[in-house]
Amino acid sequence: MSDITLTTGIRQNLLSLQQTSNDLTTTQEALATGKKVNSAADNPSSYFTSQNLTDTANSLSALLDQIGQGSQTINAATDGLTGITSLLQQALSTAQQAQSASWTVAATATGSTSLAATPNVTLAAGTLTIDVGSSTYSVTIAASATLSQIEADINGTTGLGSNGVVTATDDGAGHLLLNANEPPIGFTVGASAISAALGITTNSTTNNVAIGSSSTRGTLQSNFNGLLTQINQLAADSGYNGINLLAGDNLTIDFNPTGTSALTITGVTFNSAGLGLSAVSGTAATSFQSDTQLATTVASLNAALATVQSQTETFGTNASTITTRQTFETALINTLQTGATNLVVADQNQESADLLTEQTQQQLEISALSIANDANQSVLKLFS
Repeated sequence: MSDITLTTGIRQNLLSLQQTSNDLTTTQEALATGKKVNSAADNPSSYFTSQNLTDTANSLSALLDQIGQGSQTINAATDGLTGITSLLQQALSTAQQAQSASWTVAATATGSTSLAATPNVTLAAGTLTIDVGSSTYSVTIAASATLSQIEADINGTTGLGSNGVVTATDDGAGHLLLNANEPPIGFTVGASAISAALGITTNSTTNNVAIGSSSTRGTLQSNFNGLLTQINQLAADSGYNGINLLAGDNLTIDFNPTGTSALTITGVTFNSAGLGLSAVSGTAATSFQSDTQLATTVASLNAALATVQSQTETFGTNASTITTRQTFETALINTLQTGATNLVVADQNQESADLLTEQTQQQLEISALSIANDANQSVLKLFS
């Protein structure tokens, strides 16, 4: 083959035909793939730049999934805060109902001074001391005083009576009743003090005074404690994918592949203890039978509601930030993908026109090669 010599015309036509064939192959590949640059050999700069842009877009797409999961974690915590707010409002209503619930204390006397016989029997002379919170009221009981006189003495004492904290009445059967607007913390008859514990009977030399309690307040106290249990359970159930922002867990959301742009959300502990609340029990001074305790409980509940509201706003701001970043990341991914595509995409109209031109050129070159070959064959006629 190396001994065969091609004429200049044939060689030129052959080279042109080869180039056109290569061009046809390239054009056909562009039409098939939709890309004008399919490898680094086609255009190194465009190929590698497009590849880098595509890789960045893919990394951001993976981050976008992680951002979405972070958003769901915040949503779970926000749902928990909504539930806790509702439970706190129920607890506040319960405590306020207890504040408005009145209760009755009955006082009776024993022995020769019994008040149970008739409304006219007398109570031995002495001093009845009524303690309500930090206030103390002393009522002097005269010798041979009737039940109605005792009631008048109590109700006529400043701070007592219908406009005060305790009103004295009777049950119509000779029993003295002390109706309290506020639960008495203790009673003293003569020199004998009665402790704050409910239901305790203390004897003096002349009297036997029994302190009762409000069954309504007792029921409301039990309901309040039950609501605190529900708050604890709801806070514990407010996690998502292993992260609970209401149980002290923190959450970090990366916004770029290098981690230089991120949002860290600090978790809180929003069970009842974390909100400054505790179950109510014990003696009158530390239970719902005490107005002082109720006032403290109401104040704690209002503070807890304010804390939860503030945290709800914080999580809301975090959620808005994440939404903004999601929108930005989506737009940036589209920009990167569009830029990468523009570097390598083929213009179908242009490529189709090129294909038609190259096919026509190929046919012409084949014809030219045939003509050049015919010129060589004419030499054979000289030997015929």
